[in-house]
Amino acid sequence: MNIDIGIDAKKREEIAKGLSRVLADTYTLYLKTHNFHWNVTGPMFQQLHQMFETQYNELALAVDLLAERIRALGLPAPGTYRQFAQLSAIKEDDGVPAAQDMVRLMLAGHETVARTAREVFKTAEEANDQPTCDLLTQRMQIHEKTAWMLRSSLA
Repeated sequence: MNIDIGIDAKKREEIAKGLSRVLADTYTLYLKTHNFHWNVTGPMFQQLHQMFETQYNELALAVDLLAERIRALGLPAPGTYRQFAQLSAIKEDDGVPAAQDMVRLMLAGHETVARTAREVFKTAEEANDQPTCDLLTQRMQIHEKTAWMLRSSLA
């Protein structure tokens, strides 16, 4: 069935491909955050364990919003580890890092998602795709605020 929402098929595909990268970054960061939640140790255990839980819960909700926007644009959302690994700018970590290194890695991950979202925002804005722009603005705000909090905990 035709999609007639005021954005041509080529632009919808370009936006959806960009959103797929944001989705892959977000899902990869979700997995990393959950891993760190389970495996953090040390004097800051309680604080980091709770902070990581809050973050992975927020990321779990975000992946659904991103995937649903891709579907609303008429394209399939990526949903496998293989697809996420190919699309994500965030790489997996080997082993279990020390708590401070976890915070640094989380900081880098949130900054990466913010950068990816900012890149895709340009494409959505050019296509006059306000719903995608709104979603990406919300995601950038969350990732930038989280990055600030993580950065502050390292000071």
